[in-house]
Order: sequence, then structure tokens, then C-alpha cells
Amino acid sequence: MQTLYVALGANLGDRAENLRQAIREMATRIGEPVAVSAFRETQPVGFTSPHAFLNAAAAFRTEHDAPTLLRMTQEIERQLGRTHKSRDGQYADRCIDIDLLLLADTVWQSPELTLPHPHLHERDFVLDPLAEIAPTVVHPTLHCTIAELAARLHRTSCK
Repeated sequence: MQTLYVALGANLGDRAENLRQAIREMATRIGEPVAVSAFRETQPVGFTSPHAFLNAAAAFRTEHDAPTLLRMTQEIERQLGRTHKSRDGQYADRCIDIDLLLLADTVWQSPELTLPHPHLHERDFVLDPLAEIAPTVVHPTLHCTIAELAARLHRTSCK
């Protein structure tokens, strides 16, 4: 068993219910949930929209490998109404977004998936909820705890 950490976001529909439903589906398919952060409202990053996001992080105990987890989370997104993924950095409003952040100390690189998530340490809407549930987890390539990465991000963004 290993721990999977995910980021969740929604800025369309009943955002809180979309996050709760995604967590329930992951609990059924992926494994036992061990932590869920508070839901946080944030503004869209990378595109303009009048719709604010609700973001969270969650952790699950799982026996699945990275490619299987990606397939499962994408199936859950489709089931919950997401019709397309972002392409070439073109972001858009969405009813649900599930990003794999960390899978224990796995380092994985494929055309479909990079673990740890390559932008995890750059986004406060990811780091803040993740630091709430996993402050002492060490990023496997940056060799800092999640709390340290969050503190660094906030220090640099306060200049």
C-alpha cells in the first residue's frame, strides 16, 4: 500500500458537491481516504473566468500504480461531467479537475503523466490544501517537505 495525494478543483455547478462526489468515487475505486483538506475558494489561474474555483487536496491508501490511477481519475472526471482536458496550457472552466500530485516517493515520466506533479510547488491553490493534510511529506525530487515548499512559495509571492 502507498499513499496517493491528489488536488481537486471545480468552478462550475455545485462546486462543493462536485468535490465531495469525486472524493466518494475515488474512495470506491482507488482506496481508503486518509485525509481531506478544507475546501478553499480561489481565483482561476492561467485563464480568465468570472467563476471562482473551490479547491482541496485529498490522500488515499492505494495498491494501484500511476498509469492505472491516472486512468481511474480521468474516468471519474468524465463520469462527473468533464468533457475535455486542458491542452497545451489552455485552461477553461470545469465542473471537476483531479490532478495526481504525489504517489508515495514515485518518480514517473510519460507523455500522459509526470509524478510528482510538475507544477505542485508553484501553485498555492495546490500547496496550501496539501500542506494542511501532509505537511511533513517530503517531495521526492525537490527534497523539501510540503510545508517548506508552501512557505517558500508564500515568501516569494509576498515581494
